[in-house]
Amino acid sequence: FKAHPNSELSKFINAYKSASSRLIKKHYPQVKRKLWKEYFWSRSFCLLTTGGAPIEVIKQYIENQGMK
Repeated sequence: FKAHPNSELSKFINAYKSASSRLIKKHYPQVKRKLWKEYFWSRSFCLLTTGGAPIEVIKQYIENQGMK
């Protein structure tokens, strides 16, 4: 995903979560029975910026968090 530096990414993420939740519930009605209070996504999210680093470097960084 690429965006302009002035983009309000939190608004984009919340809109994406809302739309995807509606679509998943529409196409898979059985999912609604498994949800707690009909919430598909949690209210939180994690947003990382990479500055163009290759995905393998990012994966390695994440996997090694907390290791000494």
